[in-house]
Amino acid sequence: MRTQVGIVGAGPAGLMLSHLLHLQGISSVVLESRSRDYVEHRVRAGVLEQGSVDLLRATGLGDRLDREGLRHEGIELRFDGESHRVAMTELTGRAITVYGQQEVVKDLIAARLAAGGTILFSAEATRLSGLESPSPVVHYRYEGRDEELHCDFVVGCDGFHGVSRSAVPDGVLHTYERTYPFAWLGVLAAAAPAVDELIYAHHERGFALYSMRSPEISRLYLQVPADEDIADWPDERIWAELRTRLETVPGWSLNEGPILEKAITPLRSFVVEPMQWQRLYLAGDAVHIVPPTGAKGMNLALADVALLGDAFAAWYADGRTDLLDDYSRTALRRVWRAQQFSWWMTSMLHRLDADDPYEAKLQSSALRYLTTSPAYATSLAENYVGLPAV
Repeated sequence: MRTQVGIVGAGPAGLMLSHLLHLQGISSVVLESRSRDYVEHRVRAGVLEQGSVDLLRATGLGDRLDREGLRHEGIELRFDGESHRVAMTELTGRAITVYGQQEVVKDLIAARLAAGGTILFSAEATRLSGLESPSPVVHYRYEGRDEELHCDFVVGCDGFHGVSRSAVPDGVLHTYERTYPFAWLGVLAAAAPAVDELIYAHHERGFALYSMRSPEISRLYLQVPADEDIADWPDERIWAELRTRLETVPGWSLNEGPILEKAITPLRSFVVEPMQWQRLYLAGDAVHIVPPTGAKGMNLALADVALLGDAFAAWYADGRTDLLDDYSRTALRRVWRAQQFSWWMTSMLHRLDADDPYEAKLQSSALRYLTTSPAYATSLAENYVGLPAV
């Protein structure tokens, strides 16, 4: 098979890039190792920055988002038995929208298929070749056969464990990473949210986050040790711990309900430089991962491919190479801004060392300053809703 841009991975990054290329008259084929059902139902991020919302609307994907997305103009911080609101829209003029990653993926798949786009599900990319030539090849396994996708460029949107990044020769890429000594226990519950905006809670027993996916579904998280076993967390223990960490404000209580899903996810920071080599361009989790505290993962992936969409459009329309050449440098500015913000939020809100009371006092001081200083609060709000340009 032959196309102009071969895309490995049908997450938000790969699908959005395919959609952007289609709008510019550029052909693409998306290869996805998982089934369509799996991709459309895996629960991941749920917070869209203002820029991501603007991108979806500008490309014709805003209808269901506008109907079902939950616009939030602030977030709540809880610490020392107090509640404080950061009024993001008042401070920045922008907002966030809660709309699950799986919903973005559903919208993108529907749009690509309606336009006659090619997405091959259960098609596992096994290796890349010819990346230094004008016609690289993606080798993949599909319906029991070994197949080849020939293209002008390859874009790897296949996540941390995908084959794309490993196709780059040794010594070219530089890795920067940090592993945190804790994880998030996340649950999806059939319980109407008891709040209108996200709650970030700093507690002596660890961090907690109250989020939502719809008016009927809550998404909640607890900080737990990195080596924790989900089998040790029956539903009753989860709800008890959530009550302890979140019900610290008089007169407020959780809404509880059946837990639909639960899992433990380690926290890490990870960046690879550069994000391109020869005819291969990397985007999303294939080259950067952030702790979810700052809600940046999906937004960074969409920002990456927005750059690539413009760069490929310039190359195919006018033969311009400057945007492709500058892709990594330009994308990494936003990536590192998001890395710093996510690290800062994580360090300020999580219990880093349960035996260090000095550290806990520093965190409380930082949170109190944040909630009393308009300048400090504006910095958080600007980063959280997404900086227009970095």
